[in-house]
Amino acid sequence: MALRPHHGMCLAYFVGKGYSDGFTIHMEEMLEKFLAGASVQLTLQEDEICRACPNNLEQGCEAGRKVQRFDRSVLAYCGFEEGQQLPFREFVEKVQDKILAPGKRTEICGDCQWGSICDQVKSRWE
Repeated sequence: MALRPHHGMCLAYFVGKGYSDGFTIHMEEMLEKFLAGASVQLTLQEDEICRACPNNLEQGCEAGRKVQRFDRSVLAYCGFEEGQQLPFREFVEKVQDKILAPGKRTEICGDCQWGSICDQVKSRWE
């Protein structure tokens, strides 16, 4: 399944809140699929999670530049490449080890509107 790299951080702190009820339900469903053993292909374009986001417009993501910056940073911190395929567990283990555990999340996405939730919740990848 296609996955934007920064979504590895979003999923770590997801607590059932989102842009809309539909998005939140979709995010819960996607998390279950990933945890069930899915493989991911890292993309800098809209992914499976984006499909239910109200910011995902016909012409692309309303926050496109910002989330691409998040994605590119995750790729760089973790040593991943766009298009890389790997097991979801391997992906999130590296996100945890290279970004979340050393406290580098705010360097990547400190200007995200959901940051206050991430600050209060323990990563599920620990």
